[in-house]
Amino acid sequence: MDKFLLKEVKASYIASELNNIGFDVSYRNIAEDKFRYKNIKIYALSVAQANILKQTALSFGADCAVNRDVITGKAEKSDVILCGSYSQLKKIAKKLKAQPFKLAILGDEIINFLEPRKKETKLAGILNVTPNSFSDGGMYYEPDNALKRLISLIEEGSDIIDIGAESTKPFAEPVSAEEQIRRLTPVLDFIKKENIKIPISIDTRSSKVAEYVLDNGADIINDVSGFDYDEKMPEIIGKYNSAVIIQHSKGRTENKPHYDNIIDEISISLKNKIEIAESCGIKKIIIDPGIGFGKSREDNFEILARISEFFFLNYPVMVGVSRKSLLGVRENDNSLKDTLSTALAYQLVREGVDYLRVHNVQMHKKMLNSFTHIGNLY
Repeated sequence: MDKFLLKEVKASYIASELNNIGFDVSYRNIAEDKFRYKNIKIYALSVAQANILKQTALSFGADCAVNRDVITGKAEKSDVILCGSYSQLKKIAKKLKAQPFKLAILGDEIINFLEPRKKETKLAGILNVTPNSFSDGGMYYEPDNALKRLISLIEEGSDIIDIGAESTKPFAEPVSAEEQIRRLTPVLDFIKKENIKIPISIDTRSSKVAEYVLDNGADIINDVSGFDYDEKMPEIIGKYNSAVIIQHSKGRTENKPHYDNIIDEISISLKNKIEIAESCGIKKIIIDPGIGFGKSREDNFEILARISEFFFLNYPVMVGVSRKSLLGVRENDNSLKDTLSTALAYQLVREGVDYLRVHNVQMHKKMLNSFTHIGNLY
């Protein structure tokens, strides 16, 4: 019996495949938008907004899923999922510009949402000046070793150096601000003395530490608690007009926090923290979904698989998977951890993540260099 031959064509290959079948070159750009599809979740629309959006979508052959109580009139608000080809979504957005209930604003936001994301991933090299790091066991706790490692991270190609003086691994005890400052001072003094220009990020939850390091040459505060540990943190960062990495964390991992919808919960939490930062005058913001912080292994892998869903927050995204427990490798096997970390990072680079926080900068740099040669295929 005769059979037809069918295969899937990935959206990123549409242009080349249209060319392969001999499609009209003059119409190709328009056709590409017809063959690429996107599902967009939009939060907290009013019943009127949801109904207009759904009818507009249907009028162009697309669709919009809404809460069933939008139809019955029992709902006050509804999250919706708008789906269609890029061509349909652009037409919907244009039509919304003439609609009431602030839907013109939504039209502009949909157009912006469809813009391709710039793919240029940078590396934040990790320097732990702690005696109990989960990854390097205090190898750089002594100042001389820390300074050698700092130089090495720069030579390997780090775009940022992220220095931490307090371990936040499960069951680790908090470290006082005074002790963190004591551990950080030799490194900061060296950076100032040698006039090192690479951006310096300090991994701390303490506003007292943040104020000290920003007063002594640091450029970025990486707050793994996302302002939850110290409510003064946003004010201090805003005072120095510094940058901040806002990480999501829901309690301690060992307490096994529960999520009903992990992506939504992280997204909404980060959005709220961004608003706090902006209200304090902070303009340079990086967000981090917090792999390993208050998440199960399954949670972590779901976040990685859906990492592009955080791009809608319109700030650079940082991800740290390097040497973490989700890799399932025994604690002292950093060689295998680095290999697996780089493998996971490759997919994150394909998705367009802005920053990777890594221990083995050299290995990740090689991966990024390889990606520049083959990345256009995707």
